[in-house]
Amino acid sequence: MQQVHAKKFLGQHFLTDLNVAQKIAETISSGRTIEIGPGMGVLTQFLLKNPNINLTAIELDRESVAYLRDWYPELDLVEGDFLKIDLNSIVPEGEFNIIGNYPYNISSQIFFKVLEYKDRIPVCSGMIQKEVAERLASKPGKKAYGILSVLLQAYYDIEYLFTVDEYVFNPPPKVKSAVIRMTRNKRRRLDCDEVLFKTVVKTAFNQRRKQMRNSLQQLVGKGNPVLEENIFTMRPEQLTVEQFIELTNLIEKSHV
Repeated sequence: MQQVHAKKFLGQHFLTDLNVAQKIAETISSGRTIEIGPGMGVLTQFLLKNPNINLTAIELDRESVAYLRDWYPELDLVEGDFLKIDLNSIVPEGEFNIIGNYPYNISSQIFFKVLEYKDRIPVCSGMIQKEVAERLASKPGKKAYGILSVLLQAYYDIEYLFTVDEYVFNPPPKVKSAVIRMTRNKRRRLDCDEVLFKTVVKTAFNQRRKQMRNSLQQLVGKGNPVLEENIFTMRPEQLTVEQFIELTNLIEKSHV
C-alpha cells in the first residue's frame, strides 16, 4: 500500500492504532461532520462506516489528498487549509460537528475557529497534545487553567476522555496525546460584552501571576475606583467563567 510521507512542517504524525482510531470516531455518533486533516484516512474509514454520519473531510497536504481519492473515492473531500476556509461554504445551513487528529502546531487556532462557529457546532472532538487537552479541560485553581480554558468553557462542556501513548504514531511525537470532546452548553450568549470578555481574559492571563488590579489596570485606568472591588485582588486562574463575566461587566460600567 502506498504510504504518505509525514511532513514536519505540517505537524503530521499518522495514527497507526486502529483501536484508538475507532474510539475517536465513536466520540461522534451522528450528524453532519467535518473531519480536519484526515491524512491516510485511519479515522475516516470508521466515520464513513457510520450510516448516521454525513462526512466531509478537509485536507491541505496534496499527497494525502491523492491517497484519499484513491482509497476512499466515496469521501466528500475538500482540498484546502481549514483555518482559511469559510465553513459556511461547505455547510451552508444547519449544525455540523468537527472531528480530527489535529496537527499539534495549529490545535489552538483550530479551537479559536470553532468558537467563531459555536452556534453551529454542537460537538467538537478529537486528539491533541496531552498538555493542551489538560489545559482545555482544566478547572479554576489549577496550573493548566488559562485563556483557552475560559474562552472554550464559556460555551462548551469539555471532557478529557483518554490518554494516547507516543508509540501508536508514525513518526512517534515527542509528547503524549489525549482525546477530548467538547459539547455545546446551554449558554447562547454571555451576560456581558463578548468582545470585552475576550480582551479581559487574555489581558488577565498575560500576567497570570499578578492580581487583577495590576494586570487589568490598563483597561480601566490607574486609580479607577473599580479596582477596589474584591474580585480585583484575585489572580486569573482563581476565577470561574461566571466571575470573568462579572469582572467584564464591572470594567464596562467603570467607563460609563
